[in-house]
Amino acid sequence: MTAKKKPKVYITRKLPDAVETRMRELFDAELNIDDAPRSVPELIAAVKTADVLVPTVTDRIDAALIEQAGPQMKLIASFSNGTDHIDVEAAARKGITVTNTPNVLTEDTADMTMALILSVPRRLGEGARVLTDKPGEWAGWSPTWMLGRRIHGKRIGIVGMGRIGTAVARRAKAFGLSIHYHNRKRVNPAVEDELEATYWESLDQMLARVDIVSINCPSTPATFHLISARRLALLQPTAYLVNTARGDVVDEAALIKCLREGRIAGAGLDVFENEPAVNPKLVKLANEGKVVLLPHMKLGDDRRPHRHGRQGHHQHPHLHRRSQAAESRAAGPLKNAVNQATQIGGARTLRISTNVVLAKPGCAFSAVLENPQAAKTA
Repeated sequence: MTAKKKPKVYITRKLPDAVETRMRELFDAELNIDDAPRSVPELIAAVKTADVLVPTVTDRIDAALIEQAGPQMKLIASFSNGTDHIDVEAAARKGITVTNTPNVLTEDTADMTMALILSVPRRLGEGARVLTDKPGEWAGWSPTWMLGRRIHGKRIGIVGMGRIGTAVARRAKAFGLSIHYHNRKRVNPAVEDELEATYWESLDQMLARVDIVSINCPSTPATFHLISARRLALLQPTAYLVNTARGDVVDEAALIKCLREGRIAGAGLDVFENEPAVNPKLVKLANEGKVVLLPHMKLGDDRRPHRHGRQGHHQHPHLHRRSQAAESRAAGPLKNAVNQATQIGGARTLRISTNVVLAKPGCAFSAVLENPQAAKTA
């Protein structure tokens, strides 16, 4: 009996072990054990032969690369929340569906955002360096030494009230912060009531009134330098800015100038405009205690067991191997599809090969990336 050919999946970076193991079980998956960033020639060679490309935010999947893809490639399944590193329109023109994993990073990113919201006003980075940079020189506690600023009772302004922004708001409310937000549209009234949140249609008006600004919007052409020099000038001198979204949402040069001149109280950054390069001026400011810098480290490796425990695998999409095209015709939209380029028999689904169909309603290849344990029954 001839063995059925598994779809070829090319994974650009080292992923969590559970994800990689399940990928190997389901597909002909090429892993990146060394986690070295793939070069452009390597990516070109991959898209010429692979059925599925699994990139991360560190990979630039532009139109020139997508144009090199072979006819067998039907899916770019990004291990990320954002898709600003992928030319989604070019993929659609090529008949390639793009998916993301929006639920993977929601809680982790909100945790890291809250950590920075605490770290900057409470001067946690400075305090840690007192003990590590000059061990033995700490003279002990003093009632007026290294006073930080309390956040309880302050106003936080959230820029982008999607999944992550809402998760940040829930944490901030628990710490006694008053929730303000700016979004393209108002959130559900029930959510607004739960959070006792104030909606600002005008971003400028909100920025001028809050004590902490949390950037949680996606990177798009419309949000490039959304927090510009002009908008930074609207902030109060006692305000703090935290960015865990994308570096290019904030005009980094303008922020550096603002911090150096003391026109805002501080900043916490987990992302950078020219990442992975970090502006040396930011590093200098960090050493001066004016900013807390983290190396894009918001992903938590224990998120999946918690999600399983709360929700159960029956609530998660499953990745199923099927040989019958009839099942693909019954399928609904691909879960987490950004451009939904592929259609079979009128059904909005993806058939990678004759024996693998993402055939359950709402199912997607990204289910394995989000929740490998829930795909065990595949």
